[in-house]
Parts: sequence; C-alpha cells; structure tokens
Amino acid sequence: MSASEFQVSVVMPGLNEQESVSGVVESTVTAFKELGIRGELIVIDDGSTDRTGELVRQKMREYPGVVRLIRHEVPHGIGGSFWDGVAHAAGRAVVLLPADNEIDPRQILRYLDLIEHVDMVVPYVVNAGVRPFSRRLTSWLFTRIINATFFTSFQYTNGTVIYRRERLLSLDYRVNNFFFQTDILIRLARKGCLYAQVPYALTPRKGGASKAISLRSLAAVIRAYLRLLVNIYLPKHESHSHTRPV
Repeated sequence: MSASEFQVSVVMPGLNEQESVSGVVESTVTAFKELGIRGELIVIDDGSTDRTGELVRQKMREYPGVVRLIRHEVPHGIGGSFWDGVAHAAGRAVVLLPADNEIDPRQILRYLDLIEHVDMVVPYVVNAGVRPFSRRLTSWLFTRIINATFFTSFQYTNGTVIYRRERLLSLDYRVNNFFFQTDILIRLARKGCLYAQVPYALTPRKGGASKAISLRSLAAVIRAYLRLLVNIYLPKHESHSHTRPV
C-alpha cells in the first residue's frame, strides 16, 4: 500500500502507556480490517520511561507499513504530539486516538465516510458515567464556557475528532496542551468549516491513570483559552509568531 492510498491517519500519543498500548494498537489495526479502511497508525511515544516504545516496535514488525512510531525524548504534550503526527501523516483524514484504551477505535472510525461531506466529525460521549464525577463535572463546565464564549453549540470538544488533513494544515496557530482540540474546533468553525456531531461510547480504563486533569494542565488550558479569546475578538493583537507553542 502506498502512502497516497491512506484514507485516514490515526495519531496515537502515549506517555507511559505500557499497560494498554499493545491492545489499542491491535484493536486499531483490527478496526481498519473490519471496517474496510485503508489506514495507518502513527504512535507518538511522548517521552515514556517505561516499555511503551518497545511494545510499539513489536507491533511495527507485525504490521509493517501500517504501524509507525515517532519517539520524543522529552514530552511535547498531547497537543504537540498530535501536531507532530499531523506533520508525518499521509492520510486524507486525521484522527487522534489516545493510547490509554479508553476508546474502541471502531466507535469513531465507523463515521469516517462522513468526512466526504464535512470538514470535521465531532463525537460526543453517551456514557460519561464510566468516568469519575470530577472529570464529568469539569467537562460539563468547560463545554458550556466554550459555547457561551464563542457562540457555538458543541456537545463535547475534547474527543477523537476526525479532521480533513488539509483543514488542519490551513491553521497557522497550534496549541500543545489539552486545549488543542478545542482550539482547532473553534478556529475551523470560525473559518466556516462544516462539521457533524456523532455519538460514541467510552471504555473504562484498564490500567494507568488519566493525565487530563492537574493544576499544571489547568493553568496551561486557561492560558490557551485566553489566547484564543484574544485571537478571535481582538485579532489585531495576535502575535506574528503564529506557530509558537502554548
């Protein structure tokens, strides 16, 4: 299969996910086969200190030309990892899939055909109860703040969105932290890009711990939110260094 034949590039960032990465790589490749998708999987080992990279290399030998690995010696953050994957992607569409095995790849990849009609396929969670109450409350508040601020109607902005790769490459500003998906969605929606919202279900984590909520990540998200606010409503103040990470 030549690179030009890929329908989708799945970008999978992972930091110390040795307990789950083999399983999610296997389930992603299986989803490609079951759904008849010509896809590639780009795993980003974001500075792991465990066996994450070693386990992915084993899968590369099992699935040559389908599974690839990019190694970061120091963590770039989930957003930075995603954008690195986009830079190396060969698919017409790009979707992020975490390496923590919280999402069955089929849950989002079954909607891939919609990308023929819209620029983004935006999933929302239908079984949020599998997550801790604190995580659900934070997500609920966050989504309402975003919609109220930018006059949008997203049901969820931090999921495994499928993007047309060309739309991602049209953006000249990139966020490296957990705000990156929201930043992309708002900027593309403001550009007039079309999107479809679709339901999907989560799978309870079988190992490891979520890295989504911490004081450090919260501070980074607040800074990125304020920057987006300025960029949208006070564009004359936007820095000329558009690709500077946040």
